[in-house]
Amino acid sequence: MTDITNALTIDFEDWYQGLEIPHSEWGRFDDRIVQVGRRLLEILDHAKVKATFFVLGYVAEKHPEIVREIAAAGHELATHGYSHLIYTQTPDVFREELKRALAAVEQVTGVKVLGHRAPFFSITKKSLWALDILGELGVRYDTSIFPVMNYRYGIEDAPRWTYDIDANGHPVREFPISTWRILGKNIPIAGGAYFRIFPYAITRAGFRSINRGGKPAVFYLHPWEIDPDQPRIDLPRRIAATHYFNLKATEGRLVRLLHDFRFAPMKEIVHVS
Repeated sequence: MTDITNALTIDFEDWYQGLEIPHSEWGRFDDRIVQVGRRLLEILDHAKVKATFFVLGYVAEKHPEIVREIAAAGHELATHGYSHLIYTQTPDVFREELKRALAAVEQVTGVKVLGHRAPFFSITKKSLWALDILGELGVRYDTSIFPVMNYRYGIEDAPRWTYDIDANGHPVREFPISTWRILGKNIPIAGGAYFRIFPYAITRAGFRSINRGGKPAVFYLHPWEIDPDQPRIDLPRRIAATHYFNLKATEGRLVRLLHDFRFAPMKEIVHVS
């Protein structure tokens, strides 16, 4: 285990909310977020690790009990917005959704939200205007920009390390999603589907490389990734191929990762209050 402390983050959304299904249709699916969220809390408690939970506003409104449990366990609460895909929204829609999402978490916990992560990392070059709105609404740090190119997200030439942004007169600190630089390319090793698709040794080597350079990495996971019994529905192949891949391995790999590296909530890594 290195002396560098990395950021452990949870994108707290239900299994059907990461499938590019319109928000207007979410009500027809069965929720699993409470039971899976509690299992995740057990894993973190056993490892004696605290994380940042980026809670979807929709989840905070529908299941405030699990949000209270997360807060009571000593984890940081941050926002994951309200619905999805910022770059498909207008600035006015995003502003109103973010206000609603912030209020949903803050009213349940009584704690000021400092951080934000966009669903699907959807602050791209088409939606950099969202950073100004984050600053306007009092968000102190963001961790939405992924320095890779993916069909849904990414700013390939973005900085790889933490940097400060002037968000229309408001300071916002950006913590990019971690990548491993190999042969001039940024390789995504920060978690999610990459954690399930790549062998665990790739994640471990990538984190060790970042830490040897004196930098913290950020790891992210969705609760549904430790839920191999979640429903299987008919999806476009490119979505199903990653969403359902290797779910049975995630919990064991997560336990191993928490043993191999030091972790703390994001606010302790980016030093904001």
